[in-house]
Amino acid sequence: MRIIGIDPGYAIVGFGIVDYIGGKFTVLDYGAITTDKDTPFPQRLCEIYDDYCHILDTWKPDALSIERLYFTNNQKTGIDVAQARGIIMMAAQQRNIEINEYTPLQVKQAVVGYGQAVKKQVQEMTRKILKLKTIPKPDDTADALAMTICHGQSSGSLIRNLKTNI
Repeated sequence: MRIIGIDPGYAIVGFGIVDYIGGKFTVLDYGAITTDKDTPFPQRLCEIYDDYCHILDTWKPDALSIERLYFTNNQKTGIDVAQARGIIMMAAQQRNIEINEYTPLQVKQAVVGYGQAVKKQVQEMTRKILKLKTIPKPDDTADALAMTICHGQSSGSLIRNLKTNI
């Protein structure tokens, strides 16, 4: 299964693409889509959409793993991130890519095994699980790769559960 993980944002959208086959992860690509803060917001959304569609069309993932939004203190930032997240999910839906949403707690549990893990622990375990030499930068990219691990682990659990219930 090919998974694209997304850490949504409007200044930086982290992405990671992995193949998850037989319980093993193979990293194919990762990086960040960035937009300039001086660009009008609607244009920033268009830039994210165009770059993201190019990534989807290049790698043709089977599944999207994206962070579920949680409430934030800064309402404007939360709304802007929600809009970027919406276009990301729409582009995946247009391509019939399975969409999976996970909370930060679920990601921490899947990657570290502990829901209260700190960012550095998640990043280091992501590096180890994916056999990377260094922790990817910016942090949004490492977070996106953690999303791929979360979905891979989750889908593996679902498959095991299905087999036991047959």
